Amino acid sequence: MKKLRKFILFITMALVLVAVNAQQRFPKPEFETGYEQPDTTTPEPRAAALEYVDVFILLAVLALASWFAVKKRSRRGILWLSVFTLIYFGFYRNGCICSIGSIQNVTLALFDPAYKISITVLAFFLLPLIFALFYGRTFCAAACPLGAIQDLLVIQPISVSSWVRKTLSFIPHVYLGLAVLFAATGTDFIICRYDPFVGIFRMDGPYTMIALGIAFLVLGMFFARPYCRVFCPYGVLLGWMSRFSRKHLTITASKCIQCKLCTTSCPFDAIDEPVDEKVRTEKTIQSNTKRYLIFGLLLPVWMLVGGFAVSSAHVLLSKAHPDVYLAELLITRPELKADVDNLDIQAFLESGKSMDQLVEEAALIRTKFKKGGWILGAYLGLVLGIMIMNQFVLRRHEDYEPHKGDCFSCGRCMDYCPVVK
Repeated sequence: MKKLRKFILFITMALVLVAVNAQQRFPKPEFETGYEQPDTTTPEPRAAALEYVDVFILLAVLALASWFAVKKRSRRGILWLSVFTLIYFGFYRNGCICSIGSIQNVTLALFDPAYKISITVLAFFLLPLIFALFYGRTFCAAACPLGAIQDLLVIQPISVSSWVRKTLSFIPHVYLGLAVLFAATGTDFIICRYDPFVGIFRMDGPYTMIALGIAFLVLGMFFARPYCRVFCPYGVLLGWMSRFSRKHLTITASKCIQCKLCTTSCPFDAIDEPVDEKVRTEKTIQSNTKRYLIFGLLLPVWMLVGGFAVSSAHVLLSKAHPDVYLAELLITRPELKADVDNLDIQAFLESGKSMDQLVEEAALIRTKFKKGGWILGAYLGLVLGIMIMNQFVLRRHEDYEPHKGDCFSCGRCMDYCPVVK
């Protein structure tokens, strides 16, 4: 476990070096006519010093959340910390900088040397993952404004069956894969574009997105944290790290007395119950082992099928890129070149590019989507195969324990547990 943790930290540091060394390929133009470029009249959205303040506050919140969850075992402390996060990172900072959306910035910095990522955005991406590696998903507990606004509105949560939860848990992997693919090809930042709560934080935005955010909050009164559990792509990364966490929130302060009170306290169905030893018979273990190995051997097949399926859809997916969309539009409807109201077309005509150049660039982008489709499909096939394999694993649980990958470290279960010491 220690070697794995060191390996993950090594990969993290390598990611830092790659992203920091990304260079800006297009400097400001030089004029030979004596023209002086005027100073901008619009200030930067956020001064660099204040962005470092944001990083410091995030670090402080993560440290406090980890202390409240692991050491202090205080649900009240986690609750009030999440209120602060909602006010500061949510409504005051308008949901930006966002650790969830930073996935796209890091991806684009890795695939496009012309894009330079700021150290503050990189910090917002890495810090929650590092804390999750050691203390579990304490970022979800109190440092994420998207999680906080949902968590505070959980009123009458319902429990859903295991197969429903496992089916829904596949969706974040699809969302993560698409977000990485779209960012790597320079198409769009879909996580930010379809953030359901940023419109609420900013008190402004498209009506449809604000309505979607309200719908999530209403649904979250009964199906707790729907965005976090069904869509959040960053939650996938946090779940991976949290599974190897050295210290993690525990339900009991000492020995579990099997009172089962914690099972009704968790609104996220993230508590693993003890495995009945009668189920773990030698016959059952042998049968499950055989099935596990069979599906393990089928993993390459799942990956090939997934890669072929997604790469076959590269033409459809690539239409989301503005250059591909514009090329197809002008090829199928050349009369639109005379449409002076279409700003995209007029900007292209004014750029001096020829149609051949536009078509060539669109073809290159489609090639990237096809290659990326193979990788995305193989990843989804791998995830699906592993999820099926896990159905045949009978892990030994003697007590009621939080599932390290799914637990949000909210601390509700600790309040319900009658064991004090």
